[in-house]
Amino acid sequence: MTAIRLRATPEDKARDPYLEVPFEVPEGTTRIDIALRYPKAPDCVIDLGCADPRLGEFPAREGFRGWSGGAREAVFVATDAATPGYVAGPIPAGRWRVILGLYRLPPGGTEIEVEIGLDDAPRDPAPRPAPARAVREGAGWYRGDLHCHTHHSDAKGAPETLHANARRAGLDFLAVTDHNTVTQWDHFGPASSPDLVFLRGMEVTTEHGHANVFGLDGWVDFRLRAPGDAQALAREVHARGGMLSINHDKPDIPWRHDWPEADAMEVWQQHWLARNWISLGRWQDRLAAGMRLPLLGGSDRHQPEGLGPETMFELARPCTVLWAEELSEPALLAAMRAGRGYVTEAPDGPHLALRMGGAEMGGTATPDATVAIETDGAAGDLLSLWDATGEIARLPISGEGAELRPDVSPRGFLRAEIHAVAARERLLERFFADCRGGLPWGLSEAEIARQPLRRALSNPIWMKD
Repeated sequence: MTAIRLRATPEDKARDPYLEVPFEVPEGTTRIDIALRYPKAPDCVIDLGCADPRLGEFPAREGFRGWSGGAREAVFVATDAATPGYVAGPIPAGRWRVILGLYRLPPGGTEIEVEIGLDDAPRDPAPRPAPARAVREGAGWYRGDLHCHTHHSDAKGAPETLHANARRAGLDFLAVTDHNTVTQWDHFGPASSPDLVFLRGMEVTTEHGHANVFGLDGWVDFRLRAPGDAQALAREVHARGGMLSINHDKPDIPWRHDWPEADAMEVWQQHWLARNWISLGRWQDRLAAGMRLPLLGGSDRHQPEGLGPETMFELARPCTVLWAEELSEPALLAAMRAGRGYVTEAPDGPHLALRMGGAEMGGTATPDATVAIETDGAAGDLLSLWDATGEIARLPISGEGAELRPDVSPRGFLRAEIHAVAARERLLERFFADCRGGLPWGLSEAEIARQPLRRALSNPIWMKD
């Protein structure tokens, strides 16, 4: 074992938020153990990861060997196995690096000790499981969750538990987006089936914002350090055929990097009352400024060790509903990019489909085209219509399976929201019952009383110039 002692200060973080600690690995090494010790506290949090000699400058594609953020302080990488979130496989000789993310540091800095152990005992290589390419034929509405986590990053639950949770929720698809790692795919790739299709995903996680990457083989470099790096991230994702979505642009983790060429925006994350009206307002402003930016939703569920009772903070609360030509990863990604769908409060939440003339959500229409809006599961609630100028109409939803035909001439785009009216008391009663430890997110009952309770949000239809 080798102990490396160092000190990190806020000045170090200002120069570079990632502190690299190099160490030499000799030929024949089959396992590396890394332990991190520091006085962890609310104002002192250090993330942990490692890389082998192949890792180059941002944006790199090779050499990343794992990331656990602030969730772990002891990890290992070996030829036959690795800590969840870390990559097993051959261990090349040369200069490896422990990567420390200086997430939070007290004003006076902190002492850090990194302990490294090397072992050369014989170990067989671990074969990587082959992913399945699952397809369920037939066009239709498919329901899923695009943001959740396992113990491959900072959740307690194993992939198998999250898999069981998705089946219990009756989902058609799921993207598991662990922080800065894709090792969860070793479970979910082979497990993808026509009953439950898994999408490749990773949450690019930085101090200045989070973004989900979908549809990529392999890891995506998250080490955004400088102005322009967010645009470089988008170029890298697109060059590899993936999709980039900006996550939860609201307190406590808003997007503070430059705005990249994003394919979508996560407008609804966790329960609606997790201040999603802030991200909704920012999305509305971006649409009004001319961005064609489809919306997505995700629970950000950090799977516990067991399933537990279903609450309003569970998987697929909210639920993204997509119209796809079939249930497969390529078809779902195409629907996400195009904006063919909506976000609803839960897998059994209200249905909301918007049409203008022959155009569906994500399509283009003329402002004088006939508007038709299908709703279900929202009798007695309110339909709110928005364009680039703001809210332009409110209509009561009189019954189940209702189709509304408002007379509007939208500017720029048209989108729809369902607000709880008849359902509000019932939904809030359940919310308060599920908040066993008190109100989350620093909410007050007065703040809740002021806010419309959205039950569903549609993607826009764009107006022709």
